[in-house]
Amino acid sequence: MPTAKEIQELLKLQPLPVEGGYFAETYRSKFTLTQRSLPSDCSGERPLSTAIYYMLTPDTFSAMHRLKGDEVYHFYLGDPAEMLILKPDGTGETLLMGHDIVSGMRLQHVVPGGVWQGSRLRPGGKFALLGTTMAPGFDSADFELGSRSELTARFPAYAELITVLTRR
Repeated sequence: MPTAKEIQELLKLQPLPVEGGYFAETYRSKFTLTQRSLPSDCSGERPLSTAIYYMLTPDTFSAMHRLKGDEVYHFYLGDPAEMLILKPDGTGETLLMGHDIVSGMRLQHVVPGGVWQGSRLRPGGKFALLGTTMAPGFDSADFELGSRSELTARFPAYAELITVLTRR
């Protein structure tokens, strides 16, 4: 199996500002959705769909954030990644993305729009290579970074993991 560094070079992965981890956009549809076809909280047009490669390493994590649209995660290779999902109704869950589907790990997972999410490499792992697909496509205007104090106040049962997955 190639190393994380080799994969980063092969796939041209770059550091992902603000959120963390490494990424490369692999697809951005040439077709767009007009403002009229989008929810009222979206301003402007959006690409029909986008896709990225996304890598977590021991020194990175995906900071708690939420998007307006649904995001489909795909697990490709490496070690398991732990995801924290915090829902608008006040509930939450943790799950593992990985190959061991017999033990309950997931190869795919859909994070609905408006749901807080964050992830990290499972402790002891070397890297996890994932991908995400969005439709409508990703637009930075739809990205909201989570606040440690606000999220821990709202989801106290997950305070320890929220602390790990936030920078402020």
